[in-house]
Amino acid sequence: MYLCTEISLKYVFVMARPIRETPVLKGEDAFNFEMRRLEVEHMSKEQRAENLKRVEEGYARAKSYINFHW
Repeated sequence: MYLCTEISLKYVFVMARPIRETPVLKGEDAFNFEMRRLEVEHMSKEQRAENLKRVEEGYARAKSYINFHW
């Protein structure tokens, strides 16, 4: 016995589509994304310069950790 007889068949088979995996940003794309993320309108020029300095230092530090041995 069905509990709900008023549901039409077109609603029974509706399913969500799977979500694709988010691509990973690497290299220059990752750096540019981070730079744009840090640009917010309510920051002073001094705060922007400080953030830019921190990002560049972090980028250089991360780059120094990477060793490619071919």
